[in-house]
Amino acid sequence: MHRCLDDVILVAGHRGMVGSAIVRRLSSQGYQNILTAGRDELDLVNQAAVNAYFRHNKIDQVYLAAAKVGGIHANNTYPAGFIYDNLMIEANIIQAAHSAGVQKLLFLGSSCIYPKNAEQPMKEAALLTGVLEATNEPYAIAKIAGIKLCESYNRQYGRDYRSVMPTNLYGPHDNYHPENSHVIPALLRRFHEAVKAQADEVVIWGSGTPMREFLHVDDMAAASVHVMELDAVLYKANTQPMLSHINVGSGVDCTIRELAETIARVTGFTGKLVFDASKPDGTPRKLMDVSRLKNLGWQSKIDLKAGLCDAYKWFVENQSEIRV
Repeated sequence: MHRCLDDVILVAGHRGMVGSAIVRRLSSQGYQNILTAGRDELDLVNQAAVNAYFRHNKIDQVYLAAAKVGGIHANNTYPAGFIYDNLMIEANIIQAAHSAGVQKLLFLGSSCIYPKNAEQPMKEAALLTGVLEATNEPYAIAKIAGIKLCESYNRQYGRDYRSVMPTNLYGPHDNYHPENSHVIPALLRRFHEAVKAQADEVVIWGSGTPMREFLHVDDMAAASVHVMELDAVLYKANTQPMLSHINVGSGVDCTIRELAETIARVTGFTGKLVFDASKPDGTPRKLMDVSRLKNLGWQSKIDLKAGLCDAYKWFVENQSEIRV
């Protein structure tokens, strides 16, 4: 493992769920010089502003966790925003990092880069082998572009820009918007409100049959730092010039129905679960093949129920802070 605790590290997107977890992880590992910049200080969609920021700060490493994210409803409703903002953010940061001589960068993508009907569990080699899920295609294309940007700067300029593709993430600082959030925060909030209202039932989007894999964000942060600290020779030995990303997941999945039943237990809801099959299900199954990451010495440690308890505890204790 390569660790230089004096490195100046920029965590782009530090106020988000993933970025804040990476900051926590880096701090716990002893890194002292962590740079962060909020939207009021730096607009990542503004190329000139990003270039100026890199010129004025001597940066050794970048964690590119900034992104415009959301669930099925948000992706369906705001496709232009999802593709434009994400393309601009990643292109601006990667180019500015290169221009400023930053050698090490980690790009965080998403499991939605893989084809809708990819063979399960999804291997890294499945990238660009089939049609994407229609509901989040613009977001997925932006994330694929980020991978290819990193690959291209590595090939042309000899940079060490790495990419990790997380499965569905959840945990502290998640987005709990009733319509624009991902499935776990949406359900945690819905069940919490149902308990408060003493409701008899909770309605869940879709049939409940799709299978999903979930990873606590603290596990994702630990994996990200692990991959970033890997010796360059070891990292390259486990990737390929045209396949330079690594899956990050738990390697375990469950149905949406099973997830809802677990969340009901975590929140104390004892009513009826109603599945609204008129709502879109999205991809039938999404499970990551994480064998490559295991070969590199890392695997997840937080199981789903314990992770959900932690996420729910944070939600209850931080009502004034949650993004709604």
